[in-house]
Amino acid sequence: MSDIVLHDYWRSSAAYRVRICLNLKRVRYTSVAVNLLEGAQRGDANRAINPQGLVPTLVVDDHALTQSLAIIDWLDATFPEPAMVSGDPLTRSGQLARALVVAADIHPIDNLRVLKRLEQQFGADQAARDDWYRHWVIEGLTALEAMAADTPEGPFLGGQAPDIADLCLVPQLYNARRFEVPLSDMPRLCAADAAMAALPEVAAAHPDRVRPR
Repeated sequence: MSDIVLHDYWRSSAAYRVRICLNLKRVRYTSVAVNLLEGAQRGDANRAINPQGLVPTLVVDDHALTQSLAIIDWLDATFPEPAMVSGDPLTRSGQLARALVVAADIHPIDNLRVLKRLEQQFGADQAARDDWYRHWVIEGLTALEAMAADTPEGPFLGGQAPDIADLCLVPQLYNARRFEVPLSDMPRLCAADAAMAALPEVAAAHPDRVRPR
């Protein structure tokens, strides 16, 4: 078995996705904390394995894997069960499309470095940054709710088992609740999130369970 190390931050949405995947696949790993609030992600040690200065990074023996969806893809190829993406091309396309609503459209413009840039470059105060955050989350999740209506009957986004879209959904709803984003118009997403939360492997990946003490 390879030595697997996850360079992680407890509240990072991208790292949270990878933790869920690792747990669902029952992959043993060691966690190394990278404190984003202290800027550790931009330090030499983290940039040596992740040139973007981000988390997560999954180090497997001497190989550093970056970008959460690419890491999940590697995990799926290396530890096939349970599969996070389908072998059927049409099903796979739908799964990836739903995942990318979060990973490509919502998360990148709402993450910590963007919110800080809004403050530093444009003078946005906390209220303005929170409004920015909520706007893009609501727009993206509203679309995802509509997309989920066309998927197989739940409890998860893609049907009877979690897939890569569920891995992205759980951290996004965790953050949405932190920012008091209204979710009453998103019953399908909330039901999938609740189904995920009921799984012990998912519960073990929750930020409150992995936060450094």
